[in-house]
Amino acid sequence: AAKVISSYTEQTALTVHKKIYRKRNAVATEMAFQLAPNLAENTLFIVDEASMIADEWNSQNGSSFLKDLIEFVYQTHPTGKEKNCALLFVGDTAQLPPVGSIESPALNEQYLRDHFSLNVTGVELKEVVRQEKKSGILANATMLRKLINDYDEGELVLPKFLTKSYKDTFSMTGLKLVEGLEYAYRKFEIENTLVVCRSNKSANVYNNQIRARLLYRDEELSGGDQIMVVRNNYFWLPENQKVSFIANGDMGKIVRVRREEERYGLRFAEVNLDFLDFPEVGTLTCKVILDTLQAETPNLPYEKSKQLFDGLMEDYSHLPSKREKMEAIKQDPYYNALQIKFAYAVTCHKAQGGQWDAVFVDQGYLTDDMIDLDFMRWLYTAVTRAKKELFLVNFAQNLYATTQEEF
Repeated sequence: AAKVISSYTEQTALTVHKKIYRKRNAVATEMAFQLAPNLAENTLFIVDEASMIADEWNSQNGSSFLKDLIEFVYQTHPTGKEKNCALLFVGDTAQLPPVGSIESPALNEQYLRDHFSLNVTGVELKEVVRQEKKSGILANATMLRKLINDYDEGELVLPKFLTKSYKDTFSMTGLKLVEGLEYAYRKFEIENTLVVCRSNKSANVYNNQIRARLLYRDEELSGGDQIMVVRNNYFWLPENQKVSFIANGDMGKIVRVRREEERYGLRFAEVNLDFLDFPEVGTLTCKVILDTLQAETPNLPYEKSKQLFDGLMEDYSHLPSKREKMEAIKQDPYYNALQIKFAYAVTCHKAQGGQWDAVFVDQGYLTDDMIDLDFMRWLYTAVTRAKKELFLVNFAQNLYATTQEEF
């Protein structure tokens, strides 16, 4: 999202995490980061894609992401004098809310008033300008948005997609997918093409098929592979003012895979890696965990993480105190190995905030009774990731309009 808004505004944009948090000093073992000081005065902070900001309580630091953001912006001088900063949340209430939430708290005026005692003004923009006026992406997104706004739990209204009148929206069966992806990769290149799936399991199947049938890669991980980091990492980046850590969702390209090894019941590789979102860092040499590539969970499962931690505790058992053991583990390259997945196909939550020239949306297994508000939001979020061409994969016939009137 930061990269997208930078390209539109020609201004520097940072992710919220990278702006409001900084690393704790090395002796702190309980947390990797803390709230940074806000050095700005008389500044408006514009937060895009605010539908993704959660107010979920974090017991580790006794706060939430939304609370930390608000606290950062409205910090005062040590004297108590206000800095005259303001906060503008920009987002789409029809998109998926944060994981585990039923709504987007940062886009709810009453919620912000009630929970943070803020003076809030809200404005809704109703004219979409991202796509061309004759865009099928826009027309179908508008159809979905209306269904979401008018949603009534007691009455099932199926979305009706129209593709025939438009040159940028296509329907296809799974049988045509390889052909469709070949076309998109040629026209827009791989990094500008994405498949959006309903589950991590489905994304794994797509990624494996794309690598085998389109990219002809049979190694588990190869140079040229496009990956996404799936857990924040504070270890591998050199100290850099603008980029303090590698965030969940950052995308990169493997340059070279070096030594592979197995330790603590997990498999690791040393790789050279370029990050697409911050090329100024250059090629990074780091360890990655290979097990997350095929995991059906968003990142390394708890049992595997515990297994790694317990193995490291045993390795450092010679250290006299628990504190020294913890400090050694915090600096251990295996403990800090990047958790990665392939990024040719991702879940909608992982895609949220980004834009791609060509997007293939696979609805997955679907029955009419599964079409609820959550699914509509998922569909709307997936469709609106596309900038130039949208491909609807394996959609049931009853989800298509045959005439403009039906649409």
